[in-house]
Amino acid sequence: MSIEIQMLVWSMLLGIVHVFAPSTLITRERGLGWNASARDQPMPAPSPLAGRLQRAQSNFMETFPFFAAAVLAVVLTQRQDGMTAVAVQLYFWARLVYLPLYAAGVPYVRSLVWLVSLLGIVMLLWALL
Repeated sequence: MSIEIQMLVWSMLLGIVHVFAPSTLITRERGLGWNASARDQPMPAPSPLAGRLQRAQSNFMETFPFFAAAVLAVVLTQRQDGMTAVAVQLYFWARLVYLPLYAAGVPYVRSLVWLVSLLGIVMLLWALL
C-alpha cells in the first residue's frame, strides 16, 4: 500500500476522532437522554472545550474532502513521487497536531499548523498539474 493511501486511511481514522471527541464531551454535559433524543429543544452552548472541539471538527471536515480527492487523483493517475509522499504526511501530521492545539485554545501556532496542512493539499494538487 502506498504512503499516500496509508496517510489517507490514517486521516480517516483521525476524522473519526474528530467526530467522537466533541460528542463525548457534550454527552457528558447533557446526558445520555439528550444524546438519544431528537434534540428538538434548543440547548445551551456547550462548554468552551466541547465548543472548540466542535469547531476543530468542522475545520477538519472542511479540508478533508479536498485532501481525500487529491490523494485519490494522485494515486489513480499514478503521479506518486517523493513530493506527494511528503505532502500527505504534512497534511496528516499537521491535522493531528491541530486538534490538541485547538482544544487547548492556542492561537497563532494553531493557524500556522493549519497552513502546513493546507500546504500538503496544495502540493498534491501541484503534482496533478
